[in-house]
Amino acid sequence: MSLQRGLQDRGEEEGPPDSGGLDGNGEGPSTGMRVVRVSSDALCGCISARLQRDSSQRHFFPPLLSHSGSNVRSRMETKPVITCLKTLLIVYSFVFWITGAILLAVGIWGKVMLGPYISLIADNSTNSPYVLIGTGTVIIVFGLFGCFATCRGSPWMLKLYAMFLSLVFLAELVAGISGFVFRHEIKGTFHRTYTDAVLNYNAEDEASRAVDYLQHTLRCCGVYNYTSWFGSVYYPSNGIPASCCFNSSDCKPEDLRNATLALNKVYHQGCYELVTSFMETNMAIIAGVTFGIAFSQLIGMLLACCLSRIITANQYEMV
Repeated sequence: MSLQRGLQDRGEEEGPPDSGGLDGNGEGPSTGMRVVRVSSDALCGCISARLQRDSSQRHFFPPLLSHSGSNVRSRMETKPVITCLKTLLIVYSFVFWITGAILLAVGIWGKVMLGPYISLIADNSTNSPYVLIGTGTVIIVFGLFGCFATCRGSPWMLKLYAMFLSLVFLAELVAGISGFVFRHEIKGTFHRTYTDAVLNYNAEDEASRAVDYLQHTLRCCGVYNYTSWFGSVYYPSNGIPASCCFNSSDCKPEDLRNATLALNKVYHQGCYELVTSFMETNMAIIAGVTFGIAFSQLIGMLLACCLSRIITANQYEMV
């Protein structure tokens, strides 16, 4: 249409064809020649205008296209990083969940099996098994939450998960330092409570049953040795408890009331020395494991914070 309009304008400017030309013998100017000249001029004008329009469009659009391409390229480069961080955080959350399950199992086992030991170590009834059970349950719940937050790719969920890991890290760090610093107080408490349990032994109450369980399981007798029972209220009438015997079928009550005969029937090592030597030997291992687990929370915190920041910066969220 623009080409046709240009031809019409050119034709009006030139005026009507000259009728004074010669006939078909080729002499003089021809009407057909004028039409060809007019068409060439109009075509050149239209092409020039179109080139100017294309040049202006190329000048305006390339920055937009370049910016869009840069965003797409940046997102394609970031997506593998996000996938890698998600994989690592899911693996970490699974290990964290297993840690919670172990704490839960240890708490239940401690409540069922280690009740006598715990009652002798603490002055009063302790809630340590319940603390382990509660801590393990909370870690299991937040471990599952961490897996969900990672798969969901939600920045605020990841920040909440990192905050919880920081609280767990601080709690474990304080517990480890407290146990290591106050280990001598733990030994002193055990000495005091176990001595009281031996002196007031009657073979019926909870403390007496705890003493029997401890001596039979650890193969020890008394606080320092079997002579610790000589001051007990139980010894004058009953002698040394049967839980101190090598072989319960070979221990007779009259033998246990005779200090000379009991020497060959009972264990010689005291329970206090056995327990405290075990604590001293394994305290470094226990502290190392505790601090190792505590500082492992820093890895989860770092992964969660990095993933949240990258997702927020790139507005990338998997639905």
